[in-house]
Amino acid sequence: MSEHLRVILVIETDNQKKKDLSEHPGVVCTFSVTKGTSSFGKRRNKTHTLCRRCGSKAYHLQKSTCGKCGYPAKRKRKYNWSAKAKRRNTTGTGRMRHLKKVYRRFRNGFREGTTPKPKRAAVAASSSS
Repeated sequence: MSEHLRVILVIETDNQKKKDLSEHPGVVCTFSVTKGTSSFGKRRNKTHTLCRRCGSKAYHLQKSTCGKCGYPAKRKRKYNWSAKAKRRNTTGTGRMRHLKKVYRRFRNGFREGTTPKPKRAAVAASSSS
């Protein structure tokens, strides 16, 4: 049975010539060419940390740039090829501290310098009529 199960091992050398080691039945392949499981064990130090501007864990420590917002660049990183990312970061997804007030003032015509009518007088006038 072992004679029928012969492993063919092909090795590419520097000058791209292929050697067939199938004629050598005693050759046992012991070297590791894996880029998978064994390589993941070697990763033990962090490349990204929290960004000061956007708070995501995308700030690359060696490059000193954030992959999500582009910090420390002055302009925020944004691209038109990602509709979902635009939806997540557009106006209205945050607190809108100033714009909330602007919308309310717009509905009232941006009036300034006026005082509201006293509510008691308005209630008394409507009940007496």
